[in-house]
Amino acid sequence: MKLMNYLFFHLNFFVPFIVLEIIKNEINIINLQLCGNNSKCEKQMIRKAQVAGGFYPFSETKLIRSIEESFSDPLFGPGNLVINFNPPEMRNVIGGICPHAGYIYSGAATAHTIKAIFEDKCPDTIIILGTSHTGYRGIALMKAGKWETPLGLVSIDTKLAETILSHSEYLKEDNSAFFGYHAREHNIEVQIPFLQYAAGKYNKSIEIIPIKVGDMNLKHLEQLGKELGQKIAQSEKNAVILSSSDMTHKQPNNYYQPTKDLEDMYQKDKAVFDSVTNYDWNAVFENATKTSVCGPQTIVTGMIACKEMGAKQSNVLKYYTSYEKLGGTGPCEYSVGYLSAIFTR
Repeated sequence: MKLMNYLFFHLNFFVPFIVLEIIKNEINIINLQLCGNNSKCEKQMIRKAQVAGGFYPFSETKLIRSIEESFSDPLFGPGNLVINFNPPEMRNVIGGICPHAGYIYSGAATAHTIKAIFEDKCPDTIIILGTSHTGYRGIALMKAGKWETPLGLVSIDTKLAETILSHSEYLKEDNSAFFGYHAREHNIEVQIPFLQYAAGKYNKSIEIIPIKVGDMNLKHLEQLGKELGQKIAQSEKNAVILSSSDMTHKQPNNYYQPTKDLEDMYQKDKAVFDSVTNYDWNAVFENATKTSVCGPQTIVTGMIACKEMGAKQSNVLKYYTSYEKLGGTGPCEYSVGYLSAIFTR
């Protein structure tokens, strides 16, 4: 029997109405409306974890262990996260770049960015700029609801999301960018357990605003970045921006002697992260689109938004490749670069 994308169960006008989504034969509750005698309904959307058990562990205990190992990795990690008991009134780290591969590969790079952000000051809201691997070409924001991971639920900052939406030309509310066909997109989801873990160290709940950026028009990205940064700054919220992107993806021509191809990969990525260091988003976009960086648009948008929020400099904290993470010797079938960077006042 062919499965329908959605099943709708309507009991009557005054009882709960549930929308169920079937993905890979699994039924997920994603939309709950509680309607009583009042004319208004309280709407709650839950975006269920789609890549738990793949990109990161499904078990809460194993997931926490994986995150902690990313921090403590002696070769690639930044060291354990330390709570800042005397945070500054105004945060210094405004945003950063995180990769989005499986935790065994890119988790240590992500840990560098998360450590810098949370050791500065635990944020209230994190705006996550995600790229698109599934063909979404617009710029979409999820305005309300929650995202679920094995570490629990994290709410969307609806008030700030509404403010951002009301003053943006290209950014639209479009939940289809996060559900249905596009639910399999992983690059926003994989950031959230790290954020939950770090906030948990402070015994604090955080909120997020997920934004999927599929538009590759530089003028649109520049306007989006300015609008985002201005509205976040005006809100005076303790908020940061995360740009989700991996670096160059490379399949060496010579499987047994990959050195030349891997050096070429490094030089292409170096051109990108040198441009990040110089805070030159035009050069970032130019260099990133010459290679297979999967989020030039998220990096550029994040840099511009952080500039509007007061960032004056950027710092590359860590760069390595999946080949290096797996030992860095011998044959290489495929390699991906991972970058950690932050934007500061």
